[in-house]
Amino acid sequence: MSENISFVFCNSGKEFGDRVYKALAPLCREAGVNFKKVDSEEIWFKNGEVKTVIKEPLRGDDVYIFQLLNDPQVAYSVNDNFIALLTAIDAAHQADAGRITVVVPQYPYSRQERRKEREGITAKLAARFLEDVGTYRVITIDIHSDAIGGFFDTAKLENLHASNAIMEELKLIYPQGNFMVVAPDTGGTDRARFYAKKMGKEFAVIYKSRDYAQISKIDVMKLIGDVDGKNVFVVDDMIDTGGTIVKACELLKDNGAKQIVIACTFPYFSGNAVENLQNAYEKKIIDVVIGTDAVIRGALFIKDEPWYHEVSVAGIFAKVIFNINQNKSISVLLV
Repeated sequence: MSENISFVFCNSGKEFGDRVYKALAPLCREAGVNFKKVDSEEIWFKNGEVKTVIKEPLRGDDVYIFQLLNDPQVAYSVNDNFIALLTAIDAAHQADAGRITVVVPQYPYSRQERRKEREGITAKLAARFLEDVGTYRVITIDIHSDAIGGFFDTAKLENLHASNAIMEELKLIYPQGNFMVVAPDTGGTDRARFYAKKMGKEFAVIYKSRDYAQISKIDVMKLIGDVDGKNVFVVDDMIDTGGTIVKACELLKDNGAKQIVIACTFPYFSGNAVENLQNAYEKKIIDVVIGTDAVIRGALFIKDEPWYHEVSVAGIFAKVIFNINQNKSISVLLV
C-alpha cells in the first residue's frame, strides 16, 4: 500500500476534517509524507437520494473519510449524513483505494448498543454497514459503550479520548486546582474516577433512578459525596436535551456547591437544551460548559453563548492518523 495520505470530506465532515488536516500537515512535512485533500462532491437529488463523486485518483492511497453524523450547522439528519458517508466509502472503494479509514467522532447509533425490549441493536447494524462497503478501520472518540468494538468482524475500531483537551481547558478555569470531580450518574462513575485520579482530586457521584416508561423522566436523584463549599467539575460523555445535567447541578447547588463547570465530549444540545443551559447560567446554577469540536457548534454560537467553551480534539485525531499511516503504536496517544 502507498504511504500517501488522502483526505475525503463528506459535507458535514469538512470543517472538522480541515482542522485535522491542518494539525496533520506539520507532522507529514517533517516526515516527508505525501498528503492531500481529495476533490470530491456530495450530490443530493430532489427525492432525497445522495451520491459521492471522487474526482481524482485514489488508487493505492491510505484514505481517510471524514463525517460528523450530528451537524447542528446544517439541515441534514443523522440518517442523511450516515448514508452520505456510506456512499463516500463505496466511492473510495470503487476508486481502488489501498486502505479506507472512516473518521467519525460521533459513532452512529452508539446509544443503541444493547437490547432492552423487542428492538434491534442498531450500533451493531451500523458496524455491518461500514464493513460491507469496504471500511478497514473506524476512528471515533469517547464511544458510548466499549462493547461496540466487539460488533466489528473485519474492521478495526480505534476509540480516542477527549480528556487531555478538556483538562487543559479546566486548568485555565481553575488555575489553583481547587475543585472536585462529580459523575452526574452512576454510569459515569468510571469516567469521573479517571479524571479524579488523573488530576489528583476527590470525586462524588449522583445516583438517579429512572422511570423507563417515560422518556427523560427521573424519579430520584441523590448525591453520594460532600460538595459543600467546593468548586465542582461535572463530566459526562454527552449533553443531549440538557435536562438531566441541569437537574444534577441544581442538586449540587442545594448541597452547597460553589462554582460548577460541566464538560462533555459531545455537545449535541438537542431540543430546548440551549435554552435550558442558558437559564441555568443566568440563575448561576452553572458557570461554564466545556464541549469539544466532535460536535462543531460554529463561531456564531460560541460568540453568542458566553457560558460555552469549545476545545479541539483535532490534534489527537491527527497524531493517531499519522501513527497509523507510519505503522507506529497509537496506544501512547490513547491515555
